[in-house]
Amino acid sequence: MGTTGVAVVEGAASEGRAMDLLRFTTAGSVDDGKSTLIGRLLYDTKSLFTDQLAAVEAASAAKGDEYTNLALLTDGLRAEREQGITIDVAYRYFATPRRKFIVADTPGHIQYTRNMVTGASTADLALILVDARKGLVEQSRRHAFLCSLLRVPHLVLCVNKMDLVDWSQKAFERISDEFTAFAAKLEVPDLAVVPVSALHGDNIVARSEHTPWYEGPALLHHLERVHIASDRNLVDVRFPVQYVIRPQSTTITDYRGYAGQVASGVLKPGDEVVVLPSGLTSQIAGIETADGPVAEAYPPMSVTVRLTDEIDVSRGDLICRPNNGPAVAQGIEAMICWMDEATPLRPGATYAIKHTTRTARAVIRELHYRLDVNSLHRDEAATELGLNEIGRVRMRTTVPLLADEYRRNRTTGGFILIDETTNRTIAAGMIVDTN
Repeated sequence: MGTTGVAVVEGAASEGRAMDLLRFTTAGSVDDGKSTLIGRLLYDTKSLFTDQLAAVEAASAAKGDEYTNLALLTDGLRAEREQGITIDVAYRYFATPRRKFIVADTPGHIQYTRNMVTGASTADLALILVDARKGLVEQSRRHAFLCSLLRVPHLVLCVNKMDLVDWSQKAFERISDEFTAFAAKLEVPDLAVVPVSALHGDNIVARSEHTPWYEGPALLHHLERVHIASDRNLVDVRFPVQYVIRPQSTTITDYRGYAGQVASGVLKPGDEVVVLPSGLTSQIAGIETADGPVAEAYPPMSVTVRLTDEIDVSRGDLICRPNNGPAVAQGIEAMICWMDEATPLRPGATYAIKHTTRTARAVIRELHYRLDVNSLHRDEAATELGLNEIGRVRMRTTVPLLADEYRRNRTTGGFILIDETTNRTIAAGMIVDTN
């Protein structure tokens, strides 16, 4: 099963590069150059419309800049975000002959940590920018820790504004060594460090002559070639049912399909499966997409699965393999990132919980500790979590969740909490354990 899935995913990537998609997020403190870096990637990969570039050139000239200020490509949305408008994360799209990219541009201010969590939660890779003059700051460590907590598999530290420190190898190595030492305390499986000047384009698309001492690839070369196919869990089959399809047609009387997105594993017709929480077993009769039947499905494909038996399956159920299923549990241990400005998280409070396609209510039984993301110190005397704070909690849900640990599966291990009064998303959670 597992080897077949790997072959299919890697085959798709090699046969048609357009199928290969890398999601990455930017992180870093204010004015470290995130917007300029994204603008440079868009500009140098020729991913801008002529009118977009003309507008940026005109705006740069109006401001008196002696250069085309590529940061203006994303700063329009950033200004809206920081005024409280609901565009929390700006997404940009570009492509090269080798790969497609989706960039989540997140704000650097500390009060927008929650937005950084939103951007990183689905990312394959995170770019953390550091100003070469300032070195690591609190936000650099905060964002690195959050990327580790959110299990972002690949991290790239971009030491930006190297032109302002005269391309000093010593300055670069000092920051690289300090960050590498901090990352060693975290769970960072893959780390690369690149000296760049986003403003001038050095080491962004092509190697720079200003850094003959740097032996690594340019940033885009690394982004194009970082291996992400093996990051996907192709062993544990998890298929949360989102919708039951029963066509209301006189010509189709016996069709029953279960639509959703494959969270992990590989599904094929003929596979034995079990439906949770009922425990009823069946076989996969067929798998269909919008383009017709397929021989197998793997993450993140959206498909409709048909079973050979007419059994009771509804939204919120989960299809998996016999003897390899998630925990069916109401007791949850989780790390929580609190996102609500109005009220803090306190033990005893009840919220709505959204986990895969299942919705329930959850009560916070205990706050074990609040985590200082800079020192990684655990404050076990904490009684609440405020905006952007992170802590470990124990909670109980009204109905069982079909859950894995977040480290094993980011989809079935993640959830959000919702304020039932305002319907606002107030927390993101990562399951540590079930009981």
